[in-house]
Amino acid sequence: MRTAIFPGSFDPFTKGHAALVEQALLLFDKVVIAIGENVNKNSLLKAEERERLIRDYYTDNPKIEVIRYSTLTGDIAREVGATAIIRGLRNTIDFEYERTMAQANRRIFPELQSVMLFTPAEVSDISSSTIRELLAFGRDVSELMPEGVRLENYLTKE
Repeated sequence: MRTAIFPGSFDPFTKGHAALVEQALLLFDKVVIAIGENVNKNSLLKAEERERLIRDYYTDNPKIEVIRYSTLTGDIAREVGATAIIRGLRNTIDFEYERTMAQANRRIFPELQSVMLFTPAEVSDISSSTIRELLAFGRDVSELMPEGVRLENYLTKE
């Protein structure tokens, strides 16, 4: 079985992320969506909320696994049996960053392939940071989220 890992913070998981997962499923038998946990980062959603959102979205898809991790991506990729790391490219800035990361990963984890996928044009302007900023100004972000995902269902009320 060909397994790929799709790592990210997914804060929140967007239509762009979902589009990349769909592309990855054309190439791999299984895609592990790996939510990186960074306790030093000020997040919109807690890691467990992000995990629940993504699990709920893919609840009927046995080809998707959702996990959280706080180690090197290559280490968690080995742990889940992945042979590839999926990364999305929206623009040339993403390309330069991802190329550097791919080269570093290749040096440390030579058995892992970095697979760069172009984000479809219709969602290439969507980013988690844009969604967080729009929410901070009270704007509706539903059109930027995967079909049927309502962020308010995942935000912890404190």
